[in-house]
Amino acid sequence: MQTDAPADDRRDADKVVEALPRPIANYIEANARLDVDGMLQPFAADAVLIDVGRRLEGHAQLRTLFEEEVVAVKAIFTPDGACQENGQIVVEGPAHGNFKGSPIRFTYAFTLENGAIKKLEITL
Repeated sequence: MQTDAPADDRRDADKVVEALPRPIANYIEANARLDVDGMLQPFAADAVLIDVGRRLEGHAQLRTLFEEEVVAVKAIFTPDGACQENGQIVVEGPAHGNFKGSPIRFTYAFTLENGAIKKLEITL
């Protein structure tokens, strides 16, 4: 797995990812490969993603976000912690890439439904 994150950070992230439900782990692993199709696959067709207040719905809008704001700047999320909170899986860690302020620490709150990611809210 090739990333811009330091090796120790990547090993810690791998341990966190191994403990996550499979749809979330698949999303994070695909992000580490900058694989847009792989990032989309775990999301329900009508999934909602709230990216620091901006609401996106469905695969078409998510694809645009992933292509233009993740892959284009090689933004790779390296989780260093996770917990369950209010029916959500909350994952925290930095994102590294070719963007201003890198790395930036994010919180990803996932809601799963029927084996897919139904909602993801990303906050700073």
